[in-house]
Amino acid sequence: MAFAVSDEILGTFVPIAVYWLYSGLYVVLDGLGMDDYRLHPKGEEVRNIVSKWTVVRGVLVQQAFQIAVSLLLFTVLGDESGTVRKQPSALVIALQFIIAMFVMDTWQYFMHRYMHINKFLYKHVHSKHHTLVVPYAFGALYNHPLEGLILDTIGGALSFLISGMTPRTGIFFFSFATIKTVDDHCGLWLPGNILHLFFSNNSAYHDIHHQLYGNKYNFSQPFFVMWDKILGTYMPYTLETRKGGGYEARPVKLNQAQQTSKTD
Repeated sequence: MAFAVSDEILGTFVPIAVYWLYSGLYVVLDGLGMDDYRLHPKGEEVRNIVSKWTVVRGVLVQQAFQIAVSLLLFTVLGDESGTVRKQPSALVIALQFIIAMFVMDTWQYFMHRYMHINKFLYKHVHSKHHTLVVPYAFGALYNHPLEGLILDTIGGALSFLISGMTPRTGIFFFSFATIKTVDDHCGLWLPGNILHLFFSNNSAYHDIHHQLYGNKYNFSQPFFVMWDKILGTYMPYTLETRKGGGYEARPVKLNQAQQTSKTD
């Protein structure tokens, strides 16, 4: 007898599998030598306060908490009749994706920014994520559990509910959001990255935020940069070739300040 797995269960566990598979791909690429595409020289990883294994353990704890909340949500909101909601048309699904991306971006921007403004929340909660000055792909969800609940779990639930997507559509949306988040933390600028063609919020953009000079800028995640531009927290940058190999995302404001100091 075949064992049926509900869309709710798949929607909970598939994005987690996607997280480790996609971030694992970057680990493999890293092992093959990516010096010509790094946003930081490999030696700069010593600036990170925590070890890679600490990051892995932290993400696993975060995901376990996320699984528990997700299953609880589906239990409370689930249809006891066991009927599967019919999938809408492709056009409706596309619209639901757009709405979900807007809701997630809006929620995460304001919550993320508040965690930087509120000194208590930054010190005791959000600073855990910023112990990774040089981001790892598998460290994209290295957060304090409270931050994971507020930004990711609640943000994801709001995106799901407000967009009206079915659990089956949610499998694809949250898998895509996971890929985007991992890619933003990969620390690489790879040629032909299709995500860079559609999103200006990318690994270089988010790398600026992880540096001390960008700590109050580039809060937007994971899709668009609209709220940063609307509310004045957008820090433009140039992507420059680094001597010795790789790239460096240099904020335009920093370049302007250096040029001004040279003329004084």
